[in-house]
Amino acid sequence: MTFSPQIEERFAKLLKRYPEGKTRSAVIPMLMYAQDETGAITKELIEEVAKRCGVTPLQVDEVVGYYSMMHRKPLGKFHVQVCTNISCLLVGGADLYEHAKKKLGIGHKEVTADGLISLEEVECMGACSWAPAVEINYDFHHHVTPERFDQLIAGLRDAGLRKAQ
Repeated sequence: MTFSPQIEERFAKLLKRYPEGKTRSAVIPMLMYAQDETGAITKELIEEVAKRCGVTPLQVDEVVGYYSMMHRKPLGKFHVQVCTNISCLLVGGADLYEHAKKKLGIGHKEVTADGLISLEEVECMGACSWAPAVEINYDFHHHVTPERFDQLIAGLRDAGLRKAQ
């Protein structure tokens, strides 16, 4: 499996951080970097990471199955996560998630027809003091209201249109 030169460089730096025989610690970050580039974690990707980290494909597959941030099917260009854990729930997180589903016309771990946006309900982002919280790719947004959510989505759609041109 081939990756971009940037990801290959990240992998090389990552593997150098661990002493010989301890490279299994690189499995999670390697999967995350690769997922960002390829869009999803495939069987081929699991085998490649296993080979590079000196573990079995089954061990890598178990990691993928355990962590909710690992995705076996492609996400949208913009992955929107809405927290509905207790702190967010108490200040409108569940209502915000329902609003998001209606606004986008998709449900949990689904992708819009244009492939631009995917949606996920998540348990906790560690942003309880700024609830309700939304994460888009790796950017956090705090105290999100339905109106602010709509503005964020409009910005994503605009960015997607600009890149497509």
